[in-house]
Amino acid sequence: MLYEELRATLEDIERLEAAISERVLDEPKHMRNRLTVQHEISTFLSRIQSQSERALKIYAEQEARTQEVQSISTGDPFEEFHKQLASIKDFHKRYPNEPVENLERAYKKGEDGGPGFAGDVDGMFTGEEAFGRFFDLTMLHEEYLNLPGVKGVRKVTYLQYLDVFDHFTPPQCPVGKQDKMTEQYFSYVGSLAQYLESFIRRTKPLEDLDRLFRSFDEEFDNLWEEDKVPGWQVEAAQANGGASKGPVTEGTGEGVWCADCEKEFKNDNVYKAHLTGKKHIKNVEARQQRAPSGGDDVEMTNGTSNGPTSTAASLHRLKERAVAEREHRIRKLASTMKTERSDTRVNVERKAGMTDRERQQELAALYAEDESMMMNTSANPANGGGGDDDDDADEKVYNPLKLPLAWDGKPIPFWLYKLHGLGVEFPCEICGNYVYMGRRAFDKHFSEARHIYGLKCLGITNTSLFREITGIGEAERLWEKVRRDRGVVEEKKGGEGVEEMEDGEGNVMPKRVYEDLRKAGLL
Repeated sequence: MLYEELRATLEDIERLEAAISERVLDEPKHMRNRLTVQHEISTFLSRIQSQSERALKIYAEQEARTQEVQSISTGDPFEEFHKQLASIKDFHKRYPNEPVENLERAYKKGEDGGPGFAGDVDGMFTGEEAFGRFFDLTMLHEEYLNLPGVKGVRKVTYLQYLDVFDHFTPPQCPVGKQDKMTEQYFSYVGSLAQYLESFIRRTKPLEDLDRLFRSFDEEFDNLWEEDKVPGWQVEAAQANGGASKGPVTEGTGEGVWCADCEKEFKNDNVYKAHLTGKKHIKNVEARQQRAPSGGDDVEMTNGTSNGPTSTAASLHRLKERAVAEREHRIRKLASTMKTERSDTRVNVERKAGMTDRERQQELAALYAEDESMMMNTSANPANGGGGDDDDDADEKVYNPLKLPLAWDGKPIPFWLYKLHGLGVEFPCEICGNYVYMGRRAFDKHFSEARHIYGLKCLGITNTSLFREITGIGEAERLWEKVRRDRGVVEEKKGGEGVEEMEDGEGNVMPKRVYEDLRKAGLL
């Protein structure tokens, strides 16, 4: 039924809008989670567009919808109902094990039980790209070094390549115009443009990139029609007989450029002297061979045309346009991603100044951070989008030195740990050989319940006199001395009491008094 199909389509659009709203409210801290959310939203937007087109087609079928309404409104109203019910029963009879789709969980987050719509975000980026923070042009740098025009010059380091990979005019680019027409160079600029386009699509999935690329193409078409594409102008070279006067680059001053030799000369005298050289003559002949010969000749050295451009010249110009278009695309993409390019350069410089041990430690820290983030996300699904405050205390803290935790739940600094002597152990035998870390905790424990309970188990009631006493034997000897000084001694038999003595005359007195009188010789 058209109306049922239309209702299901509109309901699906509403569920997609709710899923997008749910993800927009999240504010993930980790870049991986942000990219996951953005790619999911991009997938939902594409599905909304396709579902909207489907709904518009149903709205356009006015005649079919009218017939459906008439079939329901006229005759038996339950006839169409029973027909649809029979169709459903027949379907489930033929496919009895067909699972029922849970529309409530169709667009839920992956941690809430819903399917993943972002794809494999971890597999989208290499380790060097760090989830879209930096470029990874190492393979393209190797390909650049193997280009015909670059082999003869000094080796360009990777750091230098990051500055010049979008420069295609001399003297920054050592590849001449003749070498640019090779298959190797065409493949290189194609790979570079494809990588930059793929990188921006992976890192910015919510932007209208197709519109951006169309603007690049329109700008290139206008520049090509006006013969203003850098490095591919023909009118200026023809007007000067193959030489172009003017500043080749900023800061080089006025110079003369020879289009045949792809080389800059400082002044006219040097340029005129090289015109009689074998290398220049050979380059001129090679250039003339690429141009059509005979009556339809196009004289490239003096800029005059003796006839219409032949098919060979048109094909050659089309090849030049294809190469120039890729170069233009690379320049525009590089200017669009200036931040990532500068961050990549800083990252390469930073890693160049690190030792191998520091690189290994940084890599281990990144792995530990990713594992901790994944554990927190699995333990607390909402943590990927901000988390709950009640579950922050349950997060696993990276504490390899087993330092004490501060008020914020994080380990205290190591210098503070050493300052307070928290690494010194103070065992107490009275507390059951419990070990106290640091002098402060040791001094404090004498007034705590654990130590007082241990003293009472030894029969000691006056605990204030036993400070700094940690040994059981030492505590018992001190307690015996205290009891003797007070004249209170436990009887081994008959319970507790005062031991009495009797003198020769029958006088009864405490033993202490009796001993004193005996020592004084008064008995």
